[in-house]
Amino acid sequence: QLQLVESGGGLVQPGESLRLSCAASGRTPGRTQADYAIGWFRQAPGKDREGISCISAYSIATKYADSVKGRFTISRDNAKNTIYLQMNNLTPEDSGIYYCAAAGPPVTVLAMCEYVHGIDFWGNGTPVTVSS
Repeated sequence: QLQLVESGGGLVQPGESLRLSCAASGRTPGRTQADYAIGWFRQAPGKDREGISCISAYSIATKYADSVKGRFTISRDNAKNTIYLQMNNLTPEDSGIYYCAAAGPPVTVLAMCEYVHGIDFWGNGTPVTVSS
């Protein structure tokens, strides 16, 4: 089993920044967390969960939702077993519960983020509220 724990959410004003962290622990037979693609997903009230940004195993590829391109940056530090989402210039539309998720190979970042497909493990989420 892979355990994912998100942190870093909170209440901020429009235009401010937040950095979310996802701490991964555990392993599955033959794999460590470094072997998994990791994604950040957002669920706003009354809406479906959507892929915001995903990063492949060993940081080979990344994908971003159009709504966050140029403002959000995903990264991972496999030595620390942590995945980050730097969120800049936040808007009220960025509000929601942010979930970290892991998908093992051969799931691609496209499938994971675009279609929320192939997810093996989910975290419990961290809330982000952007409001003046």
